[in-house]
Amino acid sequence: MWRLKVATGGDDPYLYSTNNYVGRQIWEFDPNYGTPEEFAEVDRARRHFRDNRFSVKPSGDVLLRHQLLEENKFKNTIAQVKLEETEEVTYEAVTITLKRAVRFYSALQASDGHWPAESSGPLFFLPPLVFVLYISGHLDSVFPSEHKKEILRYIYNHQNEDGGWGFHIEGHSTVFCTTLNYICMRMLGEGPHGGEDDAVRRARTWIRDHGGVTGIPSWGKFWLSILGLFDWSGCHPLPPEFWILPNFLPLHPAKLWCYIRMVYMPMSYIYGKKLVAPTTNLTRELREELYVQPYHKINWWKFRHVCAKEDLYYPHPMIQNMVWDSLHIFAEPFLTRWPFNKLREKALEKTIEHIHYEDENSRYITIGCVEKVLCMLACWIENPDGEYYKRHLARIPDYIWVAEDGMKMQTFGSQLWDASFAIQAVLASDFIDETGFTLKMGHYFVKNSQVKDNPSGDFKKMFRHIAKGSWTFSDGDHGWQVSDCTAEGLMCCLLLSQLPPELVGEALRKEGMYDAVNVILSLQSENGGLPAWEPVVANPWLEKLNPTEFFEGVVVEREYAECTGSAIQALVLFKKLNPGHRSKEIDVFVVKAVDYLQNVQHANGLWYGHWGVCFTNATWFVLRGLAAAGKKYHNSPTVLRACDSLLSFQNDDGGWGESYLSCPQKEYVRLEGNKSNLVHTAWALMALIHGGQAERDPSPLHHAARLLINSQFENGDFPQQEITGVFMRNCMQHYAAYRNIFPLWALAEYRKHVLQVTKQCETGI
Repeated sequence: MWRLKVATGGDDPYLYSTNNYVGRQIWEFDPNYGTPEEFAEVDRARRHFRDNRFSVKPSGDVLLRHQLLEENKFKNTIAQVKLEETEEVTYEAVTITLKRAVRFYSALQASDGHWPAESSGPLFFLPPLVFVLYISGHLDSVFPSEHKKEILRYIYNHQNEDGGWGFHIEGHSTVFCTTLNYICMRMLGEGPHGGEDDAVRRARTWIRDHGGVTGIPSWGKFWLSILGLFDWSGCHPLPPEFWILPNFLPLHPAKLWCYIRMVYMPMSYIYGKKLVAPTTNLTRELREELYVQPYHKINWWKFRHVCAKEDLYYPHPMIQNMVWDSLHIFAEPFLTRWPFNKLREKALEKTIEHIHYEDENSRYITIGCVEKVLCMLACWIENPDGEYYKRHLARIPDYIWVAEDGMKMQTFGSQLWDASFAIQAVLASDFIDETGFTLKMGHYFVKNSQVKDNPSGDFKKMFRHIAKGSWTFSDGDHGWQVSDCTAEGLMCCLLLSQLPPELVGEALRKEGMYDAVNVILSLQSENGGLPAWEPVVANPWLEKLNPTEFFEGVVVEREYAECTGSAIQALVLFKKLNPGHRSKEIDVFVVKAVDYLQNVQHANGLWYGHWGVCFTNATWFVLRGLAAAGKKYHNSPTVLRACDSLLSFQNDDGGWGESYLSCPQKEYVRLEGNKSNLVHTAWALMALIHGGQAERDPSPLHHAARLLINSQFENGDFPQQEITGVFMRNCMQHYAAYRNIFPLWALAEYRKHVLQVTKQCETGI
């Protein structure tokens, strides 16, 4: 049976940690773990997901929840509350529901203080990992039979009814993900007619009905070329010489968004080496299965700019295609011949130097899962038996997640992100005496997850920003600073510093708080907004050179409303508690940040969300930040407009439900059938509370609270519904913890700022 282990590195000589592995979460298969009853329960959960996979596509994290509830001996003894449609939402009813939610979610906390949860959803994450392990000969050792079984389960469960796979678990079928998952099935041992429900044949039919794989996007062409299923001449050139360009040029690696930089760094190394895996019987079979024309007759040049309409989100402008053609026609022939090939050798040396630097400074986790696999392959190419590659192998478990829908690859984990919200939600409930141990453990995790040092050496030369004092999205070993994670981590520490240390643990040292503030202040742009990872240094026109076809806004760093809102509320509280530290700078920061948020309000009155679905999510972050700066409906036309807009999207049942389609379409799109989603409802409810809606008319808030109360399960849990996360506008992300954190938090805020205020007014206290 599968079992999650936390905060452990075992005795692997190729693992090392900056914080004794606090926050690390890895799944292991233990054939001796579990009772027959537990096996039966897991099997029921798997069948239930399979039977309902087209109605609820994200997993409910059943395996994890079962394990932690058992380990923490959870039993909810408080009776459930249900309210009639016309029944008043009372303080007592909310208190009971809230207490049940807090007790349930506290029981899902791990022994190191974080709340493990799935953070996945894209369907192009795992196949490349399988490809690299297959090429390197480590597939069977890294993924033995039980792993392969769960990987295939995940692939089968997320195959669309038409036979293809989407860009993410809720998306329409694409050539890119259908091809990658098809090859993955074949590498894992499925024959041309194998797979559950005839999965392989159905997928092959979909691919061939859509013209074969010649229209696969550029990332797909890259991977197929490595596998010997495409020709490098049909790919866009990725010259490693890019990494030795002088830094005064407008298109320089230091000016790129960190993720695109970290993807194309190993890509260019691999391209420069022109790796092609040995031809096998499987290679020859796939060449016949994936194409509608004879493989040896394909004109690869003809398909370099071709992208299937199912995959195309960001069409390349003509100027970009001209750049690719120029590189292919003029640059590549010179750079691969003497004496210019000496320059290529130098470029490859510099590129692998950057790769090793990034690997070391992330403890071989790297910045994310796409980059992880590429850097791992680059290290294998350099030395298949080398220590760099072995260190990469040791960190693969950090990315693997198992749930009732199977085994998948995570982005890199959302441990700090989830924990920071969970702690604030539990604090908002005001059950301090009852939740002291939970808060103390959460406090321990947050303090031990703070990044203690900047990247090593001359980090600016290696295109890196300061990180000391920041928090990452996942754990301390990851090492990459994120502005809103830093703000939320700091917010937790500030709130907990006001409580007795014997209850919640010693406060974060002042120097740690000062370092966090320094990171946040260092990131603000001239326009007042806050980027996520690094300062904005490049011109927006570089986005015209976006090399991907399925993402938008990936070339340069930019400001985000959500990050800006988080930073405001953290710095306002920091200044209140530490009035003598950089107060004037914080005042200037807040004024500029408020101006930025007012200037980027969408035409619909809300804010566009880059990291959550979509307008509902961002508007909560923004109104939370504006409220901290003293802006509410009665003194801010911006806030008043946002509140009115949110109310216009409220459903008849009192909730809100926003489709993921809002993200790519950049307009508010309701869920089909005007269905409500509890996470969206919680975000909207809290946004309205921050905006001051209770002072105007609390009835919409009562209506929303009733829906949250009536949606709670008997054990205190809430149902898993539609996907709620996003990145780069077009790819969705499943955060399994959201369904607990945000309904809990919203009811806590509602109880404190709506019902409690009303109660005090009525009693005169």
